[in-house]
Amino acid sequence: MIEIEIEIEADAWTGAVPGAEAVVDRAAKAALGSVEGDVVVLLTDDESVRELNARFRDKDMPTNVLSFPAPENAAPHLGDIVLAYGVCVNEAEAQGKTLADHLSHLVVHGVLHLLGRDHEDDGEAEAMEAEEREILAQIGVADPYIAEQD
Repeated sequence: MIEIEIEIEADAWTGAVPGAEAVVDRAAKAALGSVEGDVVVLLTDDESVRELNARFRDKDMPTNVLSFPAPENAAPHLGDIVLAYGVCVNEAEAQGKTLADHLSHLVVHGVLHLLGRDHEDDGEAEAMEAEEREILAQIGVADPYIAEQD
């Protein structure tokens, strides 16, 4: 069984992305595929993400998405994903994407991290990006990397 728990801590998300919970749920389930387990997704603000990034990654700045894989003994919980509203809005605008599509991409990206994918080297990055493209195409979201190739 797959369960996606969505918590909206920053109200700006609901105003900017109508049906934000449905967008997150669809993207997370698509990324999980046949993997069973549960995921918690927190839609919050830049300051909350900055604090988490500083505490857990020693990077005192907000970032778009953070993934926190659960320990193996926490099954069926796979982990938590946290997204920063302001960073995501700015990125979507800069990349000419809707916030809903960018949110879908980042949720897929975060779930893939929970499943053990990474992008530490070029080979891993290419494989992860290909998997993201495939998953996003399944839910009708355009290739998020196409603008970067122009």
